[in-house]
Amino acid sequence: MIELSGVSKSYRQGGNQIRALEEIELSIKPGDFLAIMGPSGSGKSTLLNVLGLLDKPDSGSYRFEENEVATLDDDAASEVRNRRIGFVFQSFHLLPRLSVLENVLLPQRYAKIKNPLAMQHARQLLERIGLAGRIDHKPGELSGGQLQRAAIARSLLNQPALLLADEPTGNLDSKSARDVLALLAELNAAGQTLVMVTHDPEIAETAQRTLHLRDGRIERIAA
Repeated sequence: MIELSGVSKSYRQGGNQIRALEEIELSIKPGDFLAIMGPSGSGKSTLLNVLGLLDKPDSGSYRFEENEVATLDDDAASEVRNRRIGFVFQSFHLLPRLSVLENVLLPQRYAKIKNPLAMQHARQLLERIGLAGRIDHKPGELSGGQLQRAAIARSLLNQPALLLADEPTGNLDSKSARDVLALLAELNAAGQTLVMVTHDPEIAETAQRTLHLRDGRIERIAA
């Protein structure tokens, strides 16, 4: 599904050139669950942004579902991102004035092709993740774990090929974190391809493989 070859990325910070990624070589197959770990500044978020087509590499190749996407213009990258990639963040990014169901349906607002079954799919997702009784509630009426589960449901609405999670349990208590990790593992067992950034080795153990980054380079990939 994913093939990175020689991917590098730099940023300007003040008068300095920061090498965020250096010659990354990475393959991800459909159904994989990959955790990304590394110290602060190692390039974890940059790598996730490149995978999610939020950042373009300076050099190298990124093939996604057999198509070269590293050189796409912003509009084309946005279209692939909206159709094929889902995002889950540490902060839930739910709109407080909308109900849980309305929040889950948000990706359809920005979809070029509207799905007539989106409402049905959203309700099925919320039932699947245990929020069927909360669809009309506002985010302020939900616990942290429920908020993250709603955010995961929203990320799955367009049935993405790839789900990217950036510290998805970072704002949760330990029980809610376990529940969210169990949900991610369940989704992966059903075939969802997942890439997750985490700083916690115990959380990384949920994944099939763990990629360790240091100074923008892959230090090792452990099964």
